[in-house]
Amino acid sequence: MFKKLLFAVAALIATMGFAFAQVDVNKADQAALDGIKGIGPKTSKTIIDERKKGGNFKDWADFEKRVKGIGDKNSAKMSQAGLTVNGQAKPNAPAAAAKDMKKDMKDVKKDAKKDAKKDEVKK
Repeated sequence: MFKKLLFAVAALIATMGFAFAQVDVNKADQAALDGIKGIGPKTSKTIIDERKKGGNFKDWADFEKRVKGIGDKNSAKMSQAGLTVNGQAKPNAPAAAAKDMKKDMKDVKKDAKKDAKKDEVKK
């Protein structure tokens, strides 16, 4: 049972790196942008077209101003999902990592309790 719990925690930590990979809006291709939660094919194409037309985005305010349909709330969610502008996350955007990790740890503990009950039944 302990091995299962240890494995689950290790898997959680390993996958966190993938879940929060940073994607810079000035360097990313369409596929990388599509990988950000909240950005679909239409939005990623709009971002790339605007980047080609007006050059790199200077900061988050410039990004919000130039890309139609992206406002303060959307950009905060995109920043939480790993989008950056010039390598910078959106200032004052709430951190999703802690919230998601807390939920994941609850799930791990819940699964560990289920496994413990199953082990007790087998004995």
